[in-house]
Amino acid sequence: MKLMIIRHGDPSYENDSLTPRGIKEARCLTAKLVKTHIDKIYVSPLGRAKKTAQYYFDASGRSADGVCDWLHEFRGRCARPDRGGGEFICWDWLPQDWMSFPQFYDKDHWLEHPVFKDTNVKEEYDLVTSELDKVLAENGYERNGAYYRAVSPNNDTIVFFCHFGIEMVILSHLLGISPMVLWHGFVAA
Repeated sequence: MKLMIIRHGDPSYENDSLTPRGIKEARCLTAKLVKTHIDKIYVSPLGRAKKTAQYYFDASGRSADGVCDWLHEFRGRCARPDRGGGEFICWDWLPQDWMSFPQFYDKDHWLEHPVFKDTNVKEEYDLVTSELDKVLAENGYERNGAYYRAVSPNNDTIVFFCHFGIEMVILSHLLGISPMVLWHGFVAA
């Protein structure tokens, strides 16, 4: 199986849509995707991801196999060490505030840091990873501890139109890496 995780085009967050640049990006993406065999497509319910996918749907005559609430931008929120109070996205920290804690690099212990105490981050992370595992199981690959067992091996291509935070959660789960490293170490154009 092949997975394609596609982040929405350049966003207009205030309109939950795409900017003119984002529309260009979606059209360029569509030109490449229509040449690719795709078996299933799952889309976030948010407008910017749906709009990005819609260009492909219009060009291919396809539609989403599922609009999945779990593909919504990552909803986990926590305090930022450099700001007093409030809840912020988990990937907008200063480097010195997350890199100085070794547990943030550990896939099994990143959530033990006090900043995540009494937050919804674990609940949201577990929701996304369990829903991802359900989709993969429906498509022939069942999670068995740290790896997937190929119950029905295939060469299907599954596409997820989603958002940066979710993209990094998906990759952290698939690769066995702390999402803190991915959230802060990658940029998804």
